[in-house]
Amino acid sequence: MNSNNDKKYFFFDIDGTLTTGFPAHIVPESTKRTLKALEEKGHFLAIATGRSQAMAEKILNELGFKNMVSDGGNGITLDGKLVSIDPLDREKCLSLVDELEEKKIPWAVSPDNTRVRYTKYQAFYDRANDSYMQTIVDKDLDINKFDKFFKLYIGCDREVDSTIEGLKVLPYARFSDMYLFVEPDDKSVGIKKIMDHFNAPYSDVVVFGDHTNDLKMFRDEWTSIAMGNAIPELKAKADFVTKSSSEDGIEYACKHFGWID
Repeated sequence: MNSNNDKKYFFFDIDGTLTTGFPAHIVPESTKRTLKALEEKGHFLAIATGRSQAMAEKILNELGFKNMVSDGGNGITLDGKLVSIDPLDREKCLSLVDELEEKKIPWAVSPDNTRVRYTKYQAFYDRANDSYMQTIVDKDLDINKFDKFFKLYIGCDREVDSTIEGLKVLPYARFSDMYLFVEPDDKSVGIKKIMDHFNAPYSDVVVFGDHTNDLKMFRDEWTSIAMGNAIPELKAKADFVTKSSSEDGIEYACKHFGWID
């Protein structure tokens, strides 16, 4: 068991970091061993994901974690209990939707922490193919009735992204050719909230990631580790580049730094 002076706070991305394969979420046996060893040594373990808390909760339980940064940094779960989720800026979201309406671009919205999104457009439903979450089509949907917006989804091709003015003031990410996500994209915000909660120094943070939504999580204040399968931009920001997630990368890095035997 580590003393408080030796305790580290680990934050792991999911796809391509903790798991290999998508959407199967296969966790290598070496990663399972490593997580168990880290926990036995008294370290703090958490997931750091762009998914909403509702979407990530099942994975949290499957992987045996109790702590999580969700919603791209805006959601906090500690000891299995949701602490808080900060929504997107409501006025900016409404302005974006007005623009999309003018340009006749189909959209959908997540106004609460559920696995459901709402849209006025059958075209969005058809485009999304209902593969990510349940999509409810209501042609009379009134966007103004929602007090909060946790995510928006825009059904457009990639070349249209740069023409949407509202995206200049809201964070967004592309995971699909069919639509983009308007969602928080700075996991470091949630990590700092957790560290502040425990009154622990940022220098004790260790983050693991592999893709674009991990870029803002890689900060000078703490140790940032890129998987061998990570994008070049993330590797360039990393303090250490380990092996790929399918080649025991998490175990390799933790042994390299002496966090496990």
